[in-house]
Amino acid sequence: MLQATSPWSMTGSGASSRRHNPVRYALRLTEAQHDLLRTHLFPGDGNEAVALLLCGRRNGSGRHAFCVQKILPVPHSACSVRTPDRITWPTTFVDDLLSEAFASAQAIVKIHSHPGYYRKFSSADDQSDRALYDSVSSLLGDALPHASVVMLPDGQMFGRVVAAGEIVQPLSSITVTGSDLKLYGAGADASTSTDAFALRHAQAFGKGTTALLRSLSIAVVGCSGTGSIVIEQLARLGVGRLVLIDPDCVEEKNLNRILNSGKEDAYLKRYKVHVLASAIARMGLGQEVLPLPLNLATREAVLAVAECDVVFGCMDGVEGRHLLNRIATFYSIPYFDAGVRLDADGKGGISSIAGAVHYLQPGRSSLLSREVYTMKQVEAEELKRTNPDLYAELRRAGYLRGVDEDRPAVISVNMLYASLAVNEFLARVHPYRNQPNSDYAYLGASLSEVGFYPESEAADCLALKRHLGRGDVEPLLERPSLS
Repeated sequence: MLQATSPWSMTGSGASSRRHNPVRYALRLTEAQHDLLRTHLFPGDGNEAVALLLCGRRNGSGRHAFCVQKILPVPHSACSVRTPDRITWPTTFVDDLLSEAFASAQAIVKIHSHPGYYRKFSSADDQSDRALYDSVSSLLGDALPHASVVMLPDGQMFGRVVAAGEIVQPLSSITVTGSDLKLYGAGADASTSTDAFALRHAQAFGKGTTALLRSLSIAVVGCSGTGSIVIEQLARLGVGRLVLIDPDCVEEKNLNRILNSGKEDAYLKRYKVHVLASAIARMGLGQEVLPLPLNLATREAVLAVAECDVVFGCMDGVEGRHLLNRIATFYSIPYFDAGVRLDADGKGGISSIAGAVHYLQPGRSSLLSREVYTMKQVEAEELKRTNPDLYAELRRAGYLRGVDEDRPAVISVNMLYASLAVNEFLARVHPYRNQPNSDYAYLGASLSEVGFYPESEAADCLALKRHLGRGDVEPLLERPSLS
């Protein structure tokens, strides 16, 4: 039996070769944060400017993410030198962030502008970064990595990792999450040729999109009727790394809707994630897969999702969806949620078929603020999982409403909404609609009424927004059960 924590390498060289690869470092920020930085770094005078970022971390062994939490613009007037190719600024501004970084092992990222579109770090930048981060590491008393970033006038960014005064390596990617997903640097290390299997969608979305997909790590939480279809599409689109999370084994009742499952899987009680990982291996398209037969409400599962660039939620319940929203906020990850609802009429028929795809930006509205569920529903579902006897007792006494039980499921319906979710993702990385993506924070679709119902972004979720970019904290996600 495959160990749940072992990644499956789908390349001929095997998983062992990946262990020697360098850590992949990513910077994650929101569109609003990017806009604030661009306004400060390019005030219109043609001279360089600088800002400091306080970032939470996902300090993984193979993937390390810097998640922007706080921005400290260095005032232009405080800089002793500001020219088109040089800036001198007082490092006393770093002191304002050091105490916060020390308290929670956060990262400090320096970002400055190159108004002349110079697409490299200069020798002056090298000298400045070494001196700055040697002091930062000494004062913080650790060897954790930090980063230095350059922004160009059109908003593009590139960066590098600096630790203990040494320049380590370039950032693998910089993700700006807004209505569109902008990924700078992603796919830069991919082959310039396009694999034969990817030629058709390369023609539709361009070689750049194909290379970008190959560079991404995407988590899919919930691997049943909708999730298995999402996974199939992402794998065949060429996504480079897939993290699959679902605690359940295949059952006979699932065989009508889980792709690539069979009666033998149900008989042998194979985990859904292992069945799907095996199917991806048979495709032979060169992906890495990490199958985790775990409930999302476990420390290992949360940290595995937090290392990914994008997450898809394909769950029926509300506890996992609420938890995913927290992960996406703490770690600045774009989140696509697919939901399907078939209501039986009690007479052997179906009274309604509806579903929706939600696109959740970290720091903006959430499934909670969009009233997809209530906290009472979340608490009831969590209680049913952790203490089923007490749940049953409270429900009998009338203190709790029952958690929704299994509903009818039809593979043709699941395929529709799974495809909508994947196409929403593709629309963000390679916009193809006539209308702006900002009009499609929510896309409802009814087969009963035969219609599509898009909605634009709602008001920010104040309950979650304060956690934006906090990264690894203890207890994890501020949930004692994940301590």
